[in-house]
Amino acid sequence: MKLILTILKWIGKIMTGLLILVLLAGLCFRIFDSKPIPPGKLVDINGTKLHVRVEGERNNYPTIILEAGANSSTDMFHWVSKGLNKKFRVIRYDREGKWFSESTKDSIHPEFYAKQLHDLLDKINEKPPYILVGHSMGGPYNRIFRDVYPDEVLGMVFLDSSHPEQWKRLAQKELVPKSQLGLIKVGTVLADLGIIGLLNTINNSSFRNDGLPKECHIRSRKLTSHSGQVYRRYLKENDINKDILHRAGRSSQLDSLPILVFTATEQYRETQKEKYRKQGIDPEQQIQIWMEMQREMKELSSNGKQFILNGNHGEIITQKENADKINQEILLMIKSILD
Repeated sequence: MKLILTILKWIGKIMTGLLILVLLAGLCFRIFDSKPIPPGKLVDINGTKLHVRVEGERNNYPTIILEAGANSSTDMFHWVSKGLNKKFRVIRYDREGKWFSESTKDSIHPEFYAKQLHDLLDKINEKPPYILVGHSMGGPYNRIFRDVYPDEVLGMVFLDSSHPEQWKRLAQKELVPKSQLGLIKVGTVLADLGIIGLLNTINNSSFRNDGLPKECHIRSRKLTSHSGQVYRRYLKENDINKDILHRAGRSSQLDSLPILVFTATEQYRETQKEKYRKQGIDPEQQIQIWMEMQREMKELSSNGKQFILNGNHGEIITQKENADKINQEILLMIKSILD
């Protein structure tokens, strides 16, 4: 018995030593790792620095505003922006707290982000009219912006956009499933301690093959390795998500505003489908519900069109082939508006 206790004691010491070593290594990583450089510029908006990327020359065409999803950045729009900025003025930015933007100290309400974006555009001397392009949760944010500033928006584009009633009608009832909340919180702490960055450096695993250039993935990995900011902002997005969707739902009609709705064909990976089946949920029925909600967004306006694109929720914009199709339709929409 005494031998067993001695062995356990030494095991405890070894484990404690390893833990201290990992923590010190992570701390060294945080100290010596260079802070990731934003690809755009930081603009002070009422004490909060927002990251914005301005591309294309000013001209007589409407300015295109690209609004990213909940856990997404300006890099997701790489191909969309690249295909549009040769002819149009294109603005893409990170909402407060997201990726390269600072977190605001102001209280958050559903119209806060519309007003903050409006202040940002005013600060960098961008003038309406605007074409609003939103991916995923970017769609509801754009609906609120248009509701607050209706005279400044000439058209809207929804890219596999979130629907105000999606948590009521789909099996998933929140942005971040409760089963994943703990994992994200742990990831936040590990990133702050430098451990995720250390593991990424040691592991040096390959990047996701989603169609985006390697430089976009390098920037994303460096930022998520540097601190827990990205994870914290995702948790914050989860907290405000239902309020944003509810407010977006109040903008129930877009009259004859030109809108384009692009819908991805692959809503669930096979692992997610299998998970649903084990819960007694038909994944194909879930996809049908999503398609129905996408059609409803097209019908928000008497001047709406819908397009189905091959790919999943992210690939609808990260695959160049899909981005090219989206850009072509945006070009035709703007031409029809100006004719």
